Amino acid sequence: MVSSRNRTISLSNEERELFVTKLLTLDKNVSISEITNKTINQDLFEVFDFLPEKTVDLLFIDPPYNKYKNFNSRVFKKLSHSDYSDYLESFLPQLIKILKPTASIYVCCDWLSSASVVTVLEKYFLVRNRITWERDKGRGSLSNWKNNSEDIWYCTMSEDFVFNVEDVKIKRKVLAPYKENGAPKDWDEESDGLFRLTYPSNIWNDISIPFWSMPENTPHPTQKPEKLLAKIILASTNENDLVFDPFLGSGTTSVVSKKLKRQYIGVEVDQEFSLLAEKRLHLVDEDISIQGYEDGVFWERNSIVKRKKKTNS
Repeated sequence: MVSSRNRTISLSNEERELFVTKLLTLDKNVSISEITNKTINQDLFEVFDFLPEKTVDLLFIDPPYNKYKNFNSRVFKKLSHSDYSDYLESFLPQLIKILKPTASIYVCCDWLSSASVVTVLEKYFLVRNRITWERDKGRGSLSNWKNNSEDIWYCTMSEDFVFNVEDVKIKRKVLAPYKENGAPKDWDEESDGLFRLTYPSNIWNDISIPFWSMPENTPHPTQKPEKLLAKIILASTNENDLVFDPFLGSGTTSVVSKKLKRQYIGVEVDQEFSLLAEKRLHLVDEDISIQGYEDGVFWERNSIVKRKKKTNS
């Protein structure tokens, strides 16, 4: 019964042969038009020298966390705190040249390495906030508090940056509707309940982790949810801005950028994950919906009564 509802994205041999032709590898300097809306299937350290300068509006970095993890073709092993900082230092400064002076930067990490990450970020950027989001998945612990949160450090290159707060408000159900002079105060009555739009905070508890029955799910072990990327992309870019992800994985950043009419570039060393990214980008032409985001509004988790399929047609 489970298998019939499993919507995890997979690749056939025919799809592998098709999508591998869309992947890029770089061996010389390229123009921005040559790599825009492309997946570069290559080690990040091999492409630094070839990337155009001052072209990126948003840099989203989701590096391997400081723990043992098998990423299909590669294994990341846990390092000491100082060695993990050195690992971040090995690539972060080299990405600065591709950023516009108005660019925003978001860097993901777990609680244990969060201090190491921000210490490195403070050397190069203006650190503006730490987002903590609820990643409620997996088993609990008999001898410790269950780890169900991750951090995202939000930075900018300068004091001149984009932040579209109206685009990332959250629609929440109103449990105690307050009226002023007989009229609703900051809430509206809709056919399926009472709702209000609230300003976003740095605590995100409205994110659902992709799982087997969701159409965005892939076999990638640390896949980020599309809704999470949608919040970041809508807040810190405008339409047609360029989003760059140097650890693309199975493509969530590029996919959400395409759905939201942004340009994108992704770098991913593993070919299988790169091919999954290309398949997902292909599927965007049939469905641009984002779970938990509808009619230009982010909904509180499990509060949408009816979801609609959206297409680019």
